[in-house]
Amino acid sequence: MRLRSRLAQMLALLLVASSAHAQVGFDRPGADYSNFVVRPADPAICAARCEREGRCRAWTFQYPTADNPNGVCWLKNTVPTRTKAPCCVSGVRGAGVIEPRGGPIEYSIDRYGGDLRNLELPPDPTGGACKTACEADSKCRAWTYLRPGYAGPAARCFLKNQLKPPRRRPCCISGVVR
Repeated sequence: MRLRSRLAQMLALLLVASSAHAQVGFDRPGADYSNFVVRPADPAICAARCEREGRCRAWTFQYPTADNPNGVCWLKNTVPTRTKAPCCVSGVRGAGVIEPRGGPIEYSIDRYGGDLRNLELPPDPTGGACKTACEADSKCRAWTYLRPGYAGPAARCFLKNQLKPPRRRPCCISGVVR
């Protein structure tokens, strides 16, 4: 009987963790019991704080914006339903920050250096406009989109003529095109 109960608990935990696969681009509105500014603006700090607080069941991290240059963490005492929101990263306690991996878009990656040129862009939580600018320039091999609020109020696109190693930084979205 105990073994069956333990297996049921483990299965429930796996289901909760697996429901957190696509955390980037989602909010969990409601059930907030606390919020605070996150410096440096990294969603992993928000997830870690939820892990340390006994009443936290879920969290949402809001990236800095042109209007608010700080990241903000919202801790929740229940697990609200996810809703699409490009401003945010959300998760449940125990799942940590799970960002999309593989494919042409590198979330929370900066390819520092090797800059060909940079340009200001309107905010774009996907980095798609920066990728398109790189694809249109025959000298561009890679790109990094810097979210607004990390190094000033505007979003910036850095086009690269050299491939540099990826570095984990929540400020950025990058990709390689050639």
